[in-house]
Amino acid sequence: MEEALHIKIKEYDYPLPEARIAKYPLPERSESKLLVYRSGHIEETVFKNISGYISPDDMLVFNNTRVIQARMHFKKETGASIEIFCLEPYCPKEYSENFAAVSSCKWICMIGNLKKWKEGRLHCNFNVKGRDITLWAEREQAYGTGHIINFQWGCDDVTFAEILDSAGELPIPPYLNRATEESDKKTYQTVYSKIDGSVAAPTAGLHFTEKVLDDIRKKGTKCAEITLHVGAGTFKPVKSEDICNHEMHTEYIAVKRETIEQLVQNKGRIIAVGTTSVRTLESLYYMGLTTIDSPDATEEQLKVAQWRPYSGTDETSTEEALNSLIGYMHRHNIETLYSSTQIIIAPGYKYRVVDALITNFHQPKSTLLLLVSAFLGDDSKWKDIYSYALSHDFRFLSYGDSSLLMP
Repeated sequence: MEEALHIKIKEYDYPLPEARIAKYPLPERSESKLLVYRSGHIEETVFKNISGYISPDDMLVFNNTRVIQARMHFKKETGASIEIFCLEPYCPKEYSENFAAVSSCKWICMIGNLKKWKEGRLHCNFNVKGRDITLWAEREQAYGTGHIINFQWGCDDVTFAEILDSAGELPIPPYLNRATEESDKKTYQTVYSKIDGSVAAPTAGLHFTEKVLDDIRKKGTKCAEITLHVGAGTFKPVKSEDICNHEMHTEYIAVKRETIEQLVQNKGRIIAVGTTSVRTLESLYYMGLTTIDSPDATEEQLKVAQWRPYSGTDETSTEEALNSLIGYMHRHNIETLYSSTQIIIAPGYKYRVVDALITNFHQPKSTLLLLVSAFLGDDSKWKDIYSYALSHDFRFLSYGDSSLLMP
């Protein structure tokens, strides 16, 4: 615990020239470069060849979340522009129920140009299925760093999902320093995205095509899916000098019981596709520990707090913890586990589930870089990898190139 608490974020900095940030993806997703780190050795290939590094006994875990058009623009009668960025549902709280809501719903949102919106309702007009719709937005109380917004549109046959599809804008990462374009609606989604809810893509998956997935499946490699809805906090910079003063964002997860059973039964490596899959898989271990101590824990009690992994020495094996979670789901007749995690993975963390990682190249001084460093087990290793990538023309961040890390 002490080691993680006193990490200095300045030690996880590196020079990233603006020119190395990929503003757009390549025309063909799988033509991205792939850096392969294996037992201390670095080699370079193309992402479409990744199946050659994966064995039939391995199990790949993908995050099937889908990015929603979460950013909406309103104008006051004065002409002032107000941006409302939907972060997570408030009422109904469940994502699928909220997207299916008609007439009205509430979300926790960030507000751009808040100082110009002192009171009153905002509205915007748009068209849904050939009908003119007026969407009203009313600001209620503050909620954390955001606000609860009451949306109303008064139509009992138009869902909020349809509202977002018509009135919303896909929120591409702020560091791209450009406006969202029509092409982003396709390129900023993984080919296997299914479950609406994220405000940022699980970008490690952007390199996969149906052909690459077919190549992997033909080897007999198992492919499983989990859901973690990526929040805007994924872009939140670490501003505190010590990591102990950084508050991690909460993200919502859904995992099928069948998937957890496959994790226990798998004989090869568990390969996480992206840091969001890592956060979900590693959180399952701590949820399992909770069910050992509290066999009738509530969904809220299963939530993994930020510093839970560092609160003591956990000697429970991964198999025992996951089997306890499976037993809990059986007893409570739960087919899909819905919970949340605030876990921070930083040097000093002991990985419990994940054996290999597919991931992009992350921002300097970010919690994602801390996660990668923890996975590699030595600060010098991430520095070697990133130095190689910078000196060999790799493209960085969301639309950039990829890496396969196998310590």
